[in-house]
Amino acid sequence: MPKILVITNGKGGVGKTTTAVNLAAILSKRFSTLLVDADPQNSAGWWVQRGEMPFDLSCETSPQLLQQLKQAKNFDLVVIDTPPALQSTSLLSAIAIADFLVLPSQVAPMDLVALIETVRQTIAPAQVPHRVLLTKVDPRSLGDALEAQKSLQETGIPVFRNFIRSYKAHERCPLEGVAITDAKSKNAREAASDYRRVASELLSHLK
Repeated sequence: MPKILVITNGKGGVGKTTTAVNLAAILSKRFSTLLVDADPQNSAGWWVQRGEMPFDLSCETSPQLLQQLKQAKNFDLVVIDTPPALQSTSLLSAIAIADFLVLPSQVAPMDLVALIETVRQTIAPAQVPHRVLLTKVDPRSLGDALEAQKSLQETGIPVFRNFIRSYKAHERCPLEGVAITDAKSKNAREAASDYRRVASELLSHLK
């Protein structure tokens, strides 16, 4: 029975698909991994199908089929990229089978306010272990990320110690059909290191 890792946030544009693809790529080096694109926009599917990735891909939005992923016998890990709609049936189905939720969010106050509401309305009632991942952090303003981490901790919301800095390399990866770990563009090494640190931290919680 595979572990189910769900990447979710009710707000779009927070790095959800980027996080799903890159964590799937990194974790596939240790686990047989399936990435499921449950977002009708098919962003992850479009990205992955442009190149060769070290994991399998399924584009599936059916709540009934998503619920069956827990029985997938050929994989150790299933990573699900979900739509940015809190009442989406595919999102709710994914949360229902999740072992762990990763909640990407930018550090701007309005993003954090929306995230806190998402946690209170949808995530906390599901009683699934979860952690916020701060994304698109300006490398020149790391203090903003530290302040956001502190704010979330003060509200009782768990947050990853590591965060994802904003680099142009992330924007090029979908066009090139590669994960950040295989990117050759400027700052790709630093960008990949961010996700490797997050993956390592994640494994300590995904047990």
